[in-house]
Amino acid sequence: MPHISTRPPAHSTAEAQLPASRWPRRAARLLRVTAVLTLLDIVLQAALAGLFVTGDVTLLDWHAANAQVLTLLVIVEIIAALLLWRTAKAPAWPFVAALGLLVLVGVQQALGDARMLGGHIPLGMTLFGLGMALACWSFTHRYATEAGR
Repeated sequence: MPHISTRPPAHSTAEAQLPASRWPRRAARLLRVTAVLTLLDIVLQAALAGLFVTGDVTLLDWHAANAQVLTLLVIVEIIAALLLWRTAKAPAWPFVAALGLLVLVGVQQALGDARMLGGHIPLGMTLFGLGMALACWSFTHRYATEAGR
């Protein structure tokens, strides 16, 4: 009689090599890191804008270039929030908030390019608040896989 194995077949993908419980932890770490970097970059944007306004006109180019860095950080933050939502059954609002952050960054860039400071500056403050909310949540929320640490 042939022997029937009850072991699941081995897969060659990276996902099969890592236990499922590591994905939520990695997503949580990625979200924490990108949320902090995003928040720091938003503060850097404000500092560059402030220095530009005081007369150092070369910093306007730095401010514009750093807006692209901010966009990339927010995209990574979206991916991290999505992974966390889908792998750790975390709430969906951080993912939606990160998507909203990307939209607001795009609006912010358009307002800045149009030199519409009346909307650009208050929206920058809104970006800081939303970034802070995401960063705080990423450090205070406990995921099911972290309870056993």
